[in-house]
Amino acid sequence: MCGIFGLVSTRWQSEAALAAQTIKHRGPDDFGIYHEESLCLIHYRLAIQDLSAAGHQPMWSADGRYCILVNGEIYNHWELRHLLQSKYTFNSHCDAETMLYAFVEWHTDSFKRLNGIFAAVIYDKQTNELFIVRDPLGVKPCYYLDAHEGFAFSSELKAFDKLSGWDRSLDYKAMFNYLNFLWSPGVQTPFKQVKKLLPGYFIRYNISKQEIVETIKYYEIPFIGSFETRTETEWIDLIDTALQKAVSRQLLSDVPVAYFISGGLDSSLIAAIARKLQPNAILKGYTINTQMQSDAEGFADDLPYARQVAKLLNIELEIVSGELDYLRELEEMIIQLDEPQADVAPIYVAHIAKQARVNGCFVLLGGVGGDDLFAGYRRHQAVRYDKWLMSLPSGIRKLICKAGVSVLGKGPKSRRLRKFLARYQHESIDEVLAENYRWMDRQSLWSLFSDTIRNELESYDPAKILLENLSNIPEEQNPLNKLLFWDMKFFLGDHNLNYSDKASMQFGVELRVPFLDLELIELSTRIPPDLKTKNGISKYLLKKVAERYLPKDLIYRPKTGFGAPIRKWIVIDYEKEVLNQLELLSTKNNYAFNVNQIRQLLMLNKNNQVDASYCIQSLLAIGYWLRKYEIN
Repeated sequence: MCGIFGLVSTRWQSEAALAAQTIKHRGPDDFGIYHEESLCLIHYRLAIQDLSAAGHQPMWSADGRYCILVNGEIYNHWELRHLLQSKYTFNSHCDAETMLYAFVEWHTDSFKRLNGIFAAVIYDKQTNELFIVRDPLGVKPCYYLDAHEGFAFSSELKAFDKLSGWDRSLDYKAMFNYLNFLWSPGVQTPFKQVKKLLPGYFIRYNISKQEIVETIKYYEIPFIGSFETRTETEWIDLIDTALQKAVSRQLLSDVPVAYFISGGLDSSLIAAIARKLQPNAILKGYTINTQMQSDAEGFADDLPYARQVAKLLNIELEIVSGELDYLRELEEMIIQLDEPQADVAPIYVAHIAKQARVNGCFVLLGGVGGDDLFAGYRRHQAVRYDKWLMSLPSGIRKLICKAGVSVLGKGPKSRRLRKFLARYQHESIDEVLAENYRWMDRQSLWSLFSDTIRNELESYDPAKILLENLSNIPEEQNPLNKLLFWDMKFFLGDHNLNYSDKASMQFGVELRVPFLDLELIELSTRIPPDLKTKNGISKYLLKKVAERYLPKDLIYRPKTGFGAPIRKWIVIDYEKEVLNQLELLSTKNNYAFNVNQIRQLLMLNKNNQVDASYCIQSLLAIGYWLRKYEIN
């Protein structure tokens, strides 16, 4: 796990080292640089496998033709090395060297053979080309800047801030995305000229011509519209075996490994499997104490369950304080995340990572992805209602929606029910499904922008990117699997995985995600949807697997997640500070937002007329981001 940075530019050569220093927190153990003429490649190393100098990067092939920089881990690298070792001589135990010679042997076809989390660049000195690749699910971030002044790539967007001259025009469609989803799906970032390399893609860049030759997809999540016929017991056995393989692969490390222990199903199951694989090992776990926040938000407190798991599995549990200075830490986290993602969960991840680093634990295994593969979110349960309501004539559906809006009161449950019913004004099931990811209706969000920007966004709907991407899985017609496809393709890579990576790597800690092992992903897409949720039970099969490891009271308890009293903070605790921060949107960036509409939104939210707390938090995030980059 590391930080990579590079550029092709004569103008930026003198600025490269300073730009790369912005990501040195990702790799505190070693620094490497290579440059010639317009090319510069820089690597900050977090040593996880082979701690010796043999793992230094940039790493060159024996013939001096190929050079590699890697951020991440290749979990099947010993299997690949076994296939390569009769032909190539290896000088280290590093997976980076395995990935290098896999490319020498199979060129870009090698990317399809990798099971891991990675963003990497390979320099072919003979053809004068760069190959920049990102892992299939986007666990590792990768940004690129393609400008008149040059081309640059980085593990974190903030590095580009140190490069001069490029056009910093904002992408207001991306800003709309952050308000709509709390994150921005696909390639878009707040800057028009900065893009995300999509998961499962690679770029071929010609250095001599200074141009992207092609951007190619090498992996797609395999939803093919057909499922395997097996008994429940057979599926449970297959999932159990795949999970054990995934955890075993991801225990590969020459430094101490520890565990997120939230008390929830997914992280508890990963830890339980690790205990089975290492019955006599000393296991260390970390949890966050969010009791005060959970009480305020009406969630169950996770801490007693985390303690229960630790005692059951004989894990040394460290409890990290969940108390936070909301606005200050939100601002700091937005800067670290590179994008204005309106979620406080990464703050808690950072608290844990910071303590783990202090204790000498440089690798953490967590339960990210369990909900996204096995259908654990409320939106997955809502599919049953979607099928029934969408079978009704359009006129009847709209009457139900209208009646619900007029009859319901102003309380939290009424607000959520109004939002739920509003989905069914759409005419297609796909449009209804896409509404699951929208935090407020499009018209209300659109009105927050100034007149000029509203004209630019008049025909733009953030849901389009979800709907258009269904063409990547044309054979898949099941509504639940369409949601799971969006979860894996966008919600994970553009939100959950981005903040998990940035928050942990801020302190030089690698976060691993066994649920996103490629074999397990592909297995999950072959499971019949009616076994993913059954009899109203979410994650049905995964919970059956968990029964082999954990007590039922822990498996079947209500889902919580990181509880945070966002509404209370915005409406009561920090009301004046929030208003002051949002007023700055009109002074610092007065052509973009309509501050009168923002004030109106704050008032409606305070009076319980709309459920806009996360939207308001998104506006705060955008404001912090704009001030960080001094956008006027």
